[in-house]
Amino acid sequence: MRLLELVDLTVSFPTVDGVVRAVDHVHLSIDDVERMGLIGETGCGKTVLGMSIIRLLHPSARVGGRILYRGRDLLEISARDMRRLRGKEIALIPQNPTTSLNPVLRVGDQIAEVIQLHHGMSKPESWKLAVNMLREMRIPDPERRARQYPHELSGGMRERVLITMALACNPSFIIADEPTKGLDSKTKLQILGLMRTVTTGRSMLMITHDLGVARSICDRIAVMYAGELLEWGPSNEIMDDPLHPYTRGLINSLPSHGLRAIPGTSPSLINLPSGCRFHPRCRLATKACKNVHPDMIDLGNGRAVRCILCT
Repeated sequence: MRLLELVDLTVSFPTVDGVVRAVDHVHLSIDDVERMGLIGETGCGKTVLGMSIIRLLHPSARVGGRILYRGRDLLEISARDMRRLRGKEIALIPQNPTTSLNPVLRVGDQIAEVIQLHHGMSKPESWKLAVNMLREMRIPDPERRARQYPHELSGGMRERVLITMALACNPSFIIADEPTKGLDSKTKLQILGLMRTVTTGRSMLMITHDLGVARSICDRIAVMYAGELLEWGPSNEIMDDPLHPYTRGLINSLPSHGLRAIPGTSPSLINLPSGCRFHPRCRLATKACKNVHPDMIDLGNGRAVRCILCT
């Protein structure tokens, strides 16, 4: 059963230099109890896409298309209804624990506040539940940790606090924005194991530039570049048999594949290339690639690609 569907989603921002086309006519769906990975280089529009779902973009953002959650268009509901949905039904694990947690509030109070807001529990009840949730997140001595401030916790513990806050109201859908960014390899593995456990039986959109992370957790992967999707399919098929030259470039840049970097840099979202947006960096580009902007081709069996070389 389909839980979320993005239909022709566009997000742009007016600037003094021109219009930034951060998300450009994206179609994407996520089923019930499905974990979708959204991968791509920094600045390609991944986070903007995620924030558009829960309507946490800057007021200057111009959003078009439809965002259907259980058949309901989130762009059409009132701000009040969106606040009720956000946190309770759809939860966010933001990118940076250092800036996302309030530095002057104890972490236990921050978790308890979410519970009070959506469930109407008393402060003692919500505090007790917050401590129990920290214990479930495998944080040692959770009562003491709950009374500490964010700066007193390690990076891994702060990430666990963000995950706890996201799960506080037992949401059906989680948006996780770079949950392992900046963590050392040992802590990263611990967080990945925890994410795999807590998202079992839920749907998730995991935004990451780390292909290994996406493969280890997600059922499907969608690849984003310069504001649009270039490819999607089952995680193992995307990683083992990538179709788009950009996806192949991302995989070849991994240490396990020789650290071969993609030449050039991502284009400006204000001045996008003609034709295929990846053609200035693509070793396989033809004259047609420079002139024709390819449509997404549905290949069947759950795979699709935006490349004229795959027709």
